Amino acid sequence: MTPSRSQTGSKHWIQIGLLTTVLTLIFGGLFSTSALADEAGQDQPYKVVGNVKNEGLPLEGVRIVVSGGGYTEETVTDADGKWLIGVPEKAAYSVSLDQTTLPAGIAVIEEGGAEQSVEIGPSGSVTKNFFIGEGERIVVSITDQLIARIIYGLNFGLMLGLAAVGLSLVFGTTGLSNFAHAEMVTFGAVAAFFLGGILSMPIWIAIPVAVVISGLLGWGLDAGLWRPLRRRGLGLVQLMIVSIGLSLAGRYVFQFFVGGGTNQLPGFDSPKIKLFGATSLSVIDIASMVLSLVVIIGFAWWLMNTQTGKATRAISDNADLAAASGIDVDRVIRTVWIVAAGLAGLSGVLWAYFRPGIKWDMGAQILLLIFAAVTLGGLGTAFGALLGSLVVGVLVEVSSLVIPSDLKYVGALVVLIVILLVRPQGILGRKERIG
Repeated sequence: MTPSRSQTGSKHWIQIGLLTTVLTLIFGGLFSTSALADEAGQDQPYKVVGNVKNEGLPLEGVRIVVSGGGYTEETVTDADGKWLIGVPEKAAYSVSLDQTTLPAGIAVIEEGGAEQSVEIGPSGSVTKNFFIGEGERIVVSITDQLIARIIYGLNFGLMLGLAAVGLSLVFGTTGLSNFAHAEMVTFGAVAAFFLGGILSMPIWIAIPVAVVISGLLGWGLDAGLWRPLRRRGLGLVQLMIVSIGLSLAGRYVFQFFVGGGTNQLPGFDSPKIKLFGATSLSVIDIASMVLSLVVIIGFAWWLMNTQTGKATRAISDNADLAAASGIDVDRVIRTVWIVAAGLAGLSGVLWAYFRPGIKWDMGAQILLLIFAAVTLGGLGTAFGALLGSLVVGVLVEVSSLVIPSDLKYVGALVVLIVILLVRPQGILGRKERIG
């Protein structure tokens, strides 16, 4: 059955509005981040400082990167060889010296190489000086770096896909662009931390329980909020505004309970296993990829073979026709909310390990990437959302080889724009006739 002109027109304007909102927020966030990048380190409460000298002579213009807990900042040494980077929390950080910015013939000669770990002391600062001297640099080929980044990107994309599939299901069945989906991601990580970190439940039990609790959250939100609003006949714009308000409220509820710092799940510091070339993955990383694949394959089977899955696809295609065929639309939508919230909760747990760390706004940090993945794959198509997530994940990681880490999301967004210019309905979206 061909959708009516009003239906296709409505979907067209929803797509345009969603894409405009997403791109505006993305570029606004990028420009604001870039504008404050030089001052961001100076405004932080804790400091990592050091000197870079060779035989007592200062080395100017050496690039230093400090990262940890989802935070990354970089600087270069001044004329005296000194550098200072502010960090937000009293925690452990990785300090890296870019040896390509050293003069020819010298390298970092201390044990541990050009990447060292430091921890903020009681004074609120820590000093890290690198020992420089004549030596041979260990150079990783661009091919090895590219392979490593692709693997990291696939890991990130699979984790992103769990959240994007849920968001796409909700949009496909209800038409709602749910901005509170970010808080569902955060909720899963917070629930796992409460069970595994505070109650000391074994993490292999805490994670499934956290996913179940996340699913119950989805059930409660639909039963207590979204279904009553649908029955009152609220339009999609009003529902989207409600989701934005719910997102803000949930975010600050999380901040009240977990604070503004970063909390860690058990096993976050598991040692890395060198696989090949420059690729190193921890046991948690490998388990994350395997778990994501198993869940996604199981979800695909559910969507394609079960009665509820087929009903979900029917409602996504045409809700009125599905209802006329005897499908209980409200019951299916309730199931979709449970599945979407459970997938988002699992994504939050894996995101907490990937970062690593749990923060009150961790879901909001990837919300725009989730929207980008859904839009790139095709609005309302679950498999398109998964494909879009893999594309976004790989591009985000690979782009960091050529652009600063602060701007690594730009590559994915450029590809998003190019693909939508050529194929406005997304990679797997259906072309719709308007008029």
